[in-house]
Amino acid sequence: MRTESRSLEQVASAFVEMRPRLFGIAYRMLGSVTEAEDILQEVWLRWQKTDRETIENPPAFLALITTRLAINVIQSARSRRESYIGPWLPEPVDTSLDPTLGAERGEALELAFLLLLERLTPTERAAYVLREAFVYPYPQIAEILQLSPVNVRQLVSRARKHLTAARRESIDKSEHRRLLQVFLTAAETGNIAALEDLFAADVVSSSDGGGMRGSARFPILGGDRVARFIGTYAPRYWPGTDIRWVEANGRAGVLVPRSRGVTFLTIDASPEGIHHVLWVVNPAKLNAFERSRGEPWLR
Repeated sequence: MRTESRSLEQVASAFVEMRPRLFGIAYRMLGSVTEAEDILQEVWLRWQKTDRETIENPPAFLALITTRLAINVIQSARSRRESYIGPWLPEPVDTSLDPTLGAERGEALELAFLLLLERLTPTERAAYVLREAFVYPYPQIAEILQLSPVNVRQLVSRARKHLTAARRESIDKSEHRRLLQVFLTAAETGNIAALEDLFAADVVSSSDGGGMRGSARFPILGGDRVARFIGTYAPRYWPGTDIRWVEANGRAGVLVPRSRGVTFLTIDASPEGIHHVLWVVNPAKLNAFERSRGEPWLR
């Protein structure tokens, strides 16, 4: 019994030690806390049943299983997201309480960047995340994806080109927070002119409500249209709200509690200004945030 107990402890210890990284891989690939947690549960079950005497490198094995399961989920999730009502946005995750999640190359964790990853094929996304976010060597990625190292290098290179073409020049965290604060001030007062000054010409406002009443079912495009939209709804939206600042995916965001629930709001910006306003209204996508922060006012 003692030998069996010690063996179970070793099994659990190896998994617990790798769990933050495994979650980081699955979450970056899927943009969903719920799906990432489901994958980790399956990895844990498989790890318990594995003949571990044949596993020379447990961390590599666990990363392999996590990545392959994530690829399978991506392939099945695409049809669900095509039928999703309204814009789909990644699920925000609280990085202030889990600094290990953002410890590896933080850019690949930002919400807007996770949204760009959706444009890649599942294998491109896996190769890019493993290489760029976690610096796995090409031979190990090749083993995980069952490809040659040469093919993996091509996948990563192709993914970089796609993302570089779509990605704007980044700004630092302090400037991002400052812009978000200025945006909030203008939005709360319905100052359309001030909003237009903040926006890049091709700004987009995306509201992920999953079909919930009151959330925009289509992205709103263009500085003047986004400014008018926000300004028009200001008198009904902001009065009586108690905004809470949070850190989500390594960047500043706010939680806005309202009578129908809570909204998560953040922006993506470059030196040209704000080019994406992201609203997450779907309560299913904020459950993990609620649990992590223990905020009773979110219930």
